[in-house]
Amino acid sequence: MTIRVLIVDDSSFICKRIRDILEEDQEFKVVGMAHNGREGVELAAILKPDVITMDVEMPVMDGISAVKQIMATQPCPILMFSAMTQVGAQATLDALSAGAIDFLPKQLEDIDANRETARYLLRFRARMVAAQATRLSAKPATISAVERQRLDVDKQKPDTISWSKVFASHDKIDLLVVAASTGGPVAMQQVLSHIPGDCPMPILLVQHMPPNFTKSFADRLNALCNINVREAQDGDTLQPGTALLGPGAMQMQIKQLAGTRQIALRPKQVGEIYSPSVDITFNSVADNFSGHVLAVVLTGMGADGTEGARKLRQRGAQIWAQDEASSTIYGMPKAIAEAGLADRVYSLDEIANHFKRLH
Repeated sequence: MTIRVLIVDDSSFICKRIRDILEEDQEFKVVGMAHNGREGVELAAILKPDVITMDVEMPVMDGISAVKQIMATQPCPILMFSAMTQVGAQATLDALSAGAIDFLPKQLEDIDANRETARYLLRFRARMVAAQATRLSAKPATISAVERQRLDVDKQKPDTISWSKVFASHDKIDLLVVAASTGGPVAMQQVLSHIPGDCPMPILLVQHMPPNFTKSFADRLNALCNINVREAQDGDTLQPGTALLGPGAMQMQIKQLAGTRQIALRPKQVGEIYSPSVDITFNSVADNFSGHVLAVVLTGMGADGTEGARKLRQRGAQIWAQDEASSTIYGMPKAIAEAGLADRVYSLDEIANHFKRLH
C-alpha cells in the first residue's frame, strides 16, 4: 500500500531532501509540496494525504496554525520538523498540543550521527505516523470486555477504587513513575495536571525526547500543574510533590547516599537505544524501592519499559498501562499488557481521575 505524503516547508531544498529520502522506499509517494502553512491547509483538503510533514516556522501561516486548521477541518496524521533549539522546542510542543502526532529535527545529523540510519528513522517515523490515520477518523473505541474482565477493571470503577485496595491494605505510595514516548507530551500534560499540589510522594517522569526539549517540556508542565515539575539534575533528592523529568540524551537512575535517595544522571552509552530509557529508570527504581511504587506506562512506540516493569513487579510494584483507544501509539503500553505485567489498563481520562486523589 502506498503512503501518500504532503510536504509543507518554506525551503525548496528541505522539501526536495524530504521527498528524496522518503521516495527511496517505494512505499512512499510525495503527492504535493506547499511552501507555507496556508498552502498546506489548502492542499491537505484537496489531496487528502496519508501523512503530512510540517515545518514550524513559515511565512503567511506558521506550522502551528496550519496544524490547528487541518485537525479542525480535515484531520490527518502530521509529523513536525523542528529546529533543535529552545524556541523550536516550545513551538513543537505547541504543535503537538494542537494535534500533531510526532516530531523530528530538521537536520539529519540531529536525528542520528549516521546519515543512513537517520534516513531510515525518518521513513520509519513517517510510516508510524501515517498508520494513525484510521484512529484519527474513527470514533474512540473502548477496551474489550474480555480484557477488562481479565484485568479486573470492570468491577472497580475509577471513582470507587481506593488506594488501599491498589496496594493490598496499604494506602501509601513511596514513588510514582510515569513513562511515555510518542504522544507522551500531551498525555503527560493531561494526567499530571490533575495531581493535587499536596501530593505526598515524589514523582519521576521519563519521556523520550531530545536534550534541548526536556527543559522546555518540564517548564511547560510546571506552568500547567499544581505540583512542582522540573528537569532532573544529578544529585537531586526525591521530594514529595515534586516531579523530576529525565533530561534528553541522559539516563536517569536512583542512588542512595547517607540514607537519602538521589538522582544519578549519566550520558547515553553505546548500544543504548533510548535516552532517557524507561527500562533503565525502572530497573534502578526496582533496585532502590521495595513495593509501594506505582509505575504508569503511557502512549509510545516500541517496548521500552517492559523489562524494567517486570523487575518492578517482582519487587511488589503496581504497573498501569494506558489503553489502546486513548493512546496515540499503542506500542509501549501494549507490550506491558501483552507481557502480562499490567495490573490495570486504563484510559487517559481514568488515569487522570485516579491522579486527582493522590494526596
